[in-house]
Amino acid sequence: MISVVVPVYNEEENIVPLFEKLKKIMNKEYEIIFVDDGSSDKSYEILKKIHSDNENVRCIKFSRNFGKTAALMAGFEMAKGDIIVTIDADLQNDPEDIPKMVEMLNRYDAVSGWRYDRKDPFISKKLPSIISNKLSRWLTGLKIHDFNCGLKAYKKECLDDIELYGEMHRYIPAVLAWKGYSVGEVKVRHYPRKHGKSKYGMKRLARGLFDLINFKFWAGYSTRPLHLFGGAGLVMFIAGFLIDLYLVFLKILYEEKLSERPLLLLGTLLMVIGFQIFMTGFLAEIMIRNYYSSSNKKIYVIKEKLE
Repeated sequence: MISVVVPVYNEEENIVPLFEKLKKIMNKEYEIIFVDDGSSDKSYEILKKIHSDNENVRCIKFSRNFGKTAALMAGFEMAKGDIIVTIDADLQNDPEDIPKMVEMLNRYDAVSGWRYDRKDPFISKKLPSIISNKLSRWLTGLKIHDFNCGLKAYKKECLDDIELYGEMHRYIPAVLAWKGYSVGEVKVRHYPRKHGKSKYGMKRLARGLFDLINFKFWAGYSTRPLHLFGGAGLVMFIAGFLIDLYLVFLKILYEEKLSERPLLLLGTLLMVIGFQIFMTGFLAEIMIRNYYSSSNKKIYVIKEKLE
């Protein structure tokens, strides 16, 4: 079964055309899960009508706007299919690209769409996206072109234990790649928005950047924070120690007055701060170990097991 998850936020004019397009390309058992993220227009009334007329449609309505990440997580939890496809409700992606993405899941665990000919304003949408994608490729190490494309396909087992917060939905492929799953990319069509207003702007881009930095830290040091804090603390402590050692030699050999040397304060400060950062890493290490032991989470992901 294929489960199509569609986050919806104030898309009353786009829902019915999108649903009709999705129905046309489905040639096997399927379900379409619409997640209304606290819309203030008539989106949910339209969804209820579609649900009453179609047994393959399931709907979720949030009490308020929680964001796209939360909407996708709710859809993933409800999905029954062994393949999960996500697509935005704004009609800018073409549902006819879904079959080729599903076919690619024979070779990959996840497939991300690439809007190679994007039909959006350059200054407000395309330029920030270019900068964001370059940063994302650099920090995550995943070489895909379009992290924020809403059209993606996944094998269900990839998403079973995934945890997402903030604006992390755009980095799902990076999270999966970090877990060891294979991620592919395919060019998809893109169209200008005809109805409704875009929900993205510089504010959400900044939030996404903060989540990207958080992901980089978590991916690199979630199971070994002492390697980060301990290394930085040790470098600062050694630098401070060498400065103070140099001043001690000046005192012994040349009888200089150290109380008048700002370097004395700098060296002492570096040693104290370095020690504190090292201890922060040590405490973080203890907290991480308690987190994994108390939550029964594993620091590894098993893809297949033969017994």
